[in-house]
Amino acid sequence: MINSVRNTVQTILNKNNYGYISPSDFNLLAQNAQMEIFEEYFSSFNKTINAENMRSSGTEYADIAKPIAEVLESFLLSDFIVPRLTNPLYTTNNFYVPSLTTVGNNAYMINKVIVFTNKIVNGTTTATNPFWLADATKNFIALGVKVGDVAFNTSTNKSATIVEVFTTQLILDADIFKNVSFGEKYSVYSGTKYSEAEKVNNSKILLLQNSLLTNPSLTYPAYTNISDYMTLYPTTINGYGAVRCDYFRYPKVPKWTYTTIAGGEPIFDQSQPDYQDFELPTEDEYKLVTKMLEYCGIVIREIEVSQFGTAQQQHEQPTFSMQQ
Repeated sequence: MINSVRNTVQTILNKNNYGYISPSDFNLLAQNAQMEIFEEYFSSFNKTINAENMRSSGTEYADIAKPIAEVLESFLLSDFIVPRLTNPLYTTNNFYVPSLTTVGNNAYMINKVIVFTNKIVNGTTTATNPFWLADATKNFIALGVKVGDVAFNTSTNKSATIVEVFTTQLILDADIFKNVSFGEKYSVYSGTKYSEAEKVNNSKILLLQNSLLTNPSLTYPAYTNISDYMTLYPTTINGYGAVRCDYFRYPKVPKWTYTTIAGGEPIFDQSQPDYQDFELPTEDEYKLVTKMLEYCGIVIREIEVSQFGTAQQQHEQPTFSMQQ
């Protein structure tokens, strides 16, 4: 879609010789346009829910909230979050908020924080095989490990679901133990015993902890959020595998990649390793074009182009994906 958007923008700009937008400028503007539309989805969803509550929204094919929710859910991820270790020898109840450096994606908004309350076993691997967790010192069947439980490589912060259980080996759905010299630390948590943590303001957590009735527990855990990490309560919640975060991630930064031919004209090339298309649905292509034209008018100092883009957005025909 990104090449189609660029071609359309360039066609409109070139029609009256308004100017030319370089690939670097286009990529910068594309990022802003995508982010603006992405954020509109949240306010659009809120307005459709309010419309439903006032009985002014339809059902079935007229259910506007459903396609908006589907777009938002395409950005919804679930990851076990990484402990924040201030001392490499000790685990604490602090965990990093999802980011590129910890889980590979930046969190736009935290949806849920899930605490796994039953650690079945932990130890160190004694052998390495693809998609296996092997520990000759343990009897996983006797310990109560079951299919569907979750295994964690706490040395590399990787997780996998258990698909088959043997006495001293667990078969996993992901190959997370690869150290040929063995000795990787692991934990296994029950996949069915967990609680949802409640977010608490930093100013109130001390009051909760000092009360016998509201003190956070494994049944009713809580968390606070400071800067780039969250703190879980009670403090016994620690270590990789104890906390899973459901969150909306930021869209990936779009990038129109190209090769340059002899004449100097850039030619679209999506085989480049840093190529990234827009992550919005196809029906938003029109909105991307109009927002890009609005930005381009400012860049090339042509007020008519900017006004055209703004006017087209204001007179869009209603669609499921637009703000209601």
